[in-house]
Amino acid sequence: MIFLAELLSFLIKTYIFVIILHIGISWLIVFKVIDVNNPQARNLIALLQKATDPVMKPVQRYIPPIGGIDLTPVVVIIGLQILNSMVWKILV
Repeated sequence: MIFLAELLSFLIKTYIFVIILHIGISWLIVFKVIDVNNPQARNLIALLQKATDPVMKPVQRYIPPIGGIDLTPVVVIIGLQILNSMVWKILV
């Protein structure tokens, strides 16, 4: 059971890293460090959106942006951290 807990924990932490990477890339786009006309940049953005949208979009329906800032990633990361701790409590 410890192996399963470690595997699920690794997957959750990897997904959290993908969300943080998506946030960082979106900031770089806003500050015009990354040009969205570049095909590689568009591919990276599309890949990150495909990875994060299934979890982020349902949460965005309930949490509107506050002052132009989207708090959805923070809520999702906190939820994933809670899920991670529940995995360890249940399986170990």
